[in-house]
Amino acid sequence: MTPTDQRPAHHRSVVSYVQRGERMTVGQQRAWDTHWDRLGREVKALPEGPLDLTGWFGREAPVLLEIGSGMGETTSQLAAAQPELNYLAVEVYKPGLAQLILRAEALEVDSLRLLRGDAVTLLTSHLAEGSLSGVRIFFPDPWPKSKHHKRRLVQPEFVRLVATRLAPGGLLHLATDWQEYADQMMTVCSGETLLRNVHAAEPGGWAPRPDWRPVTKFENRAREEGRVSHDLMFSRVE
Repeated sequence: MTPTDQRPAHHRSVVSYVQRGERMTVGQQRAWDTHWDRLGREVKALPEGPLDLTGWFGREAPVLLEIGSGMGETTSQLAAAQPELNYLAVEVYKPGLAQLILRAEALEVDSLRLLRGDAVTLLTSHLAEGSLSGVRIFFPDPWPKSKHHKRRLVQPEFVRLVATRLAPGGLLHLATDWQEYADQMMTVCSGETLLRNVHAAEPGGWAPRPDWRPVTKFENRAREEGRVSHDLMFSRVE
């Protein structure tokens, strides 16, 4: 995530996205103009303090945060499959959020809210400790070049931050198709004392791939290129 002046100093080394163009299709623009004011918020424009999620969703329910929803292919399906959750998605790419709105509209999803901006700022300043039932980070930018590894999102300070926002028993679910990044994720998460590996008894500690996680075109492409996806599931210790 690109550093911002609002980010606390101890998180400014974390970079998980690159700025991309914001040109939208006609349909995406229409979805944005019609629904963003109700479904979305800009992280940098949020008032100080924790979000009023109960008021925004119009109900009390377990809150799940997905970091990096991309074009919304997976997010829309997962939110539709778990309407009992208050599903939050944070993403920096405006056309991606607009496309997610379109997908959610087609699936008649009403339990999804969107945030545009820096997930680190969101977690640090606007989500209270112990407020999340789960956090999902699927296929974050792997930054494959060694000189860019420091930009990867999944690093000790960030995982510690996520862990503090999880309620006891809350689940951090990660997935990547880059073996070296998967190994880094395993090392970092295993080293966090607030978390335990739910599937520590499985070979390598990897979680079995859940049937409910949709296979995206990018994951299919990875398979075609010979890369194996790994899932990791760590829960907040109680």
